[in-house]
Amino acid sequence: MATQPPVSVVGIDVSKASLAICYQVGEQVKHLEVSNTKTGFQQLVKACGAQCLFVMEATGTYNLALAYYLHEQGGQVAVLNPLVIRRFIQMHLGKGKSDRKDAQWLLRYGQQQPVKVWEPEEKLLVECRQLEQVNEQLLKQKTMVSNALEALQQQPQISKLAVKPLQYTLKALTQQLEAVEAALLTLLEQRFAREVALLCSIPGLGRKTAGLLLLFAGGFTRLENYRQLIALAGLSPREHSSGSSVRGKVRITKMGGGLIRAKLFMCSFAAKKTNAACAALFDRLVAKGKNKKLALIAVCNKLLKQAFAIVKSGVPYQADFTSKLALNP
Repeated sequence: MATQPPVSVVGIDVSKASLAICYQVGEQVKHLEVSNTKTGFQQLVKACGAQCLFVMEATGTYNLALAYYLHEQGGQVAVLNPLVIRRFIQMHLGKGKSDRKDAQWLLRYGQQQPVKVWEPEEKLLVECRQLEQVNEQLLKQKTMVSNALEALQQQPQISKLAVKPLQYTLKALTQQLEAVEAALLTLLEQRFAREVALLCSIPGLGRKTAGLLLLFAGGFTRLENYRQLIALAGLSPREHSSGSSVRGKVRITKMGGGLIRAKLFMCSFAAKKTNAACAALFDRLVAKGKNKKLALIAVCNKLLKQAFAIVKSGVPYQADFTSKLALNP
């Protein structure tokens, strides 16, 4: 839900070590720089007050502690996609870049635009996101070690002393990965028992992907339609054309949700065979001459449409589901 800014708006440019702050007193714009620590947060509140709208960009983990602190102090917090601010600056022909300037642009955005107030996630979902991050890191390490081991074994002479530590590391990473995935799935199925069961009724979607999709979309509670879900996953088509001379390929935006995109893409191979609507879509696109990868991406979109409609309606998958339920509420 969007809100109009309260009396006082504070723009905060967040970096790993510091916070560049911009606020207004009467007609005078003021700047302040503090450390990105609890001491710095206290200095910020002392200078600006707690009853403000604090506007910042999403910067991975660097802005989270600040957002939680300001929320606990009774402030309103807006966490914006950096692309939104970049477009806002371009629209106003802004030039140059510094932490102070970025903070001032954030102040201006909060003063001029309605923003969505940020709410902290429940603790279980925070824990799940941390497990998901560890899962991704372990998976990357496992892939790296596996590739190194495969490359070593292709050599004409292989040292057992070189192979042994790689095999040991690969085994340890595999065990850790399985343990983290199991813990993550258990927590997600506890939190989203009903929703996981509904999503698993969709041919092509397994328990792991269903759980990760619910974590990615926050249980679908803050989404109003399936288009928002597709955009969040970075699967919206992006056309690059102008007049009669510029005819670029239509691509997906890829602006978020890399992990869930990869999971959905793997699911699309099964869905094009077992899911009636997905199979019909895939065959229709291929018959029109579209390449198979594009058709599989369309299947990913179809799976997200089905997932959104099924979770929102509470009705499990049916082969003729799309003819019975509106996918665009």
